Amino acid sequence: MSNEETHFFRAVLLAWHAGHRRPLPWKGERDPYRVWLSEIILQQTRVEQGLPYYERLIAAYPTVEHLARAPLDDVLKHWEGLGYYSRARNLHAAARHIAFERSGVFPNTFEEIRALKGVGDYTAAAIASFAFDLPHAVLDGNVYRVLARFLGIETPVNTPEAHKRFSALAQQLLDPTHPGAYNQAIMDFGAQHCRPRQPLCHQCPLAVHCVAFQQGRVADLPRKNPPAPRQQRFFLYAVFQKGHSVWMQQRPGGDIWANLYEFALWETNALPQEPARIAPQVAARFFSDTSKIAFHGVFGPYRQTLSHRVVHALFYVFEVPADVDVPQPERSLEQPSAAAGWTSMDKVEKNLALPRIVAQFWREKILSCRQNEMLHL
Repeated sequence: MSNEETHFFRAVLLAWHAGHRRPLPWKGERDPYRVWLSEIILQQTRVEQGLPYYERLIAAYPTVEHLARAPLDDVLKHWEGLGYYSRARNLHAAARHIAFERSGVFPNTFEEIRALKGVGDYTAAAIASFAFDLPHAVLDGNVYRVLARFLGIETPVNTPEAHKRFSALAQQLLDPTHPGAYNQAIMDFGAQHCRPRQPLCHQCPLAVHCVAFQQGRVADLPRKNPPAPRQQRFFLYAVFQKGHSVWMQQRPGGDIWANLYEFALWETNALPQEPARIAPQVAARFFSDTSKIAFHGVFGPYRQTLSHRVVHALFYVFEVPADVDVPQPERSLEQPSAAAGWTSMDKVEKNLALPRIVAQFWREKILSCRQNEMLHL
């Protein structure tokens, strides 16, 4: 791009943003802890979904020291429902590093910010520019879209070649005197104006120089290569209840939903065609003697789509008498659970972070049944 085009692009974006700022609590924030928290939440998350989580986490952990001293289980519970739980685990680990190894001082260079656990190039650039006015350009989905359309770039954006090319362009276009304001402007422009669908092209201040608009290719850009097929996984959960307690276990690391809590699990190659018929086999998976265990029903299938996997689950509900021994958790997962045992239903609801698919079943079937029982007392 020529210097004239670069100056035009910067000036138009900053002028547009002056009249289109979204009133969000982290906008204009200079506290690096709050900027960092907002950026981690907004990874893979829409603003509307992330906003209540930001407010909830700031209320619970107003400083990095508060976050660092909180138990990981508490942080995961506050994160429940937001997904991509590795973000919360990395957030907690980085907070502990800042609080205990850096005496609570947040790093203030791009390289040091980038070294925090869970922080990539985009997040480091956002924190560096918003909190410290350092000249590092952000590159997220909105920026890819604006640049691909404005410059007519055909390179699929989900390729290493595109990342290298768009990174260089984003840095070239960055306003070095107002990097934070410019970065916010181009991201908001992509989110509100140059949208994936139904962009506002006929009232766009960039349209006169936008290659995609001038050539009628707005709907074709940016290009993406098709994603790889998602792995299908099939979970049979055994929900063992004993009075007002339920058997729960914590998932190990190295797999999906690390550190979250679930019921006893049997992973299979497919869901059964007649789920109720195999209930005795499900119970026998965890108890050597199932003669006293009552089967109450099977629920599902439930489905949850993750970034690279789709999980399909059935929930088998059993009642276990008080005099029956505990299930064998080592048979429930290939790796024994770090924390497993009978847990009060109140604790499950208030303190344990559950995968979304488990939380959905819990609230639809277990919690609603409990509430109905209480109404009839």
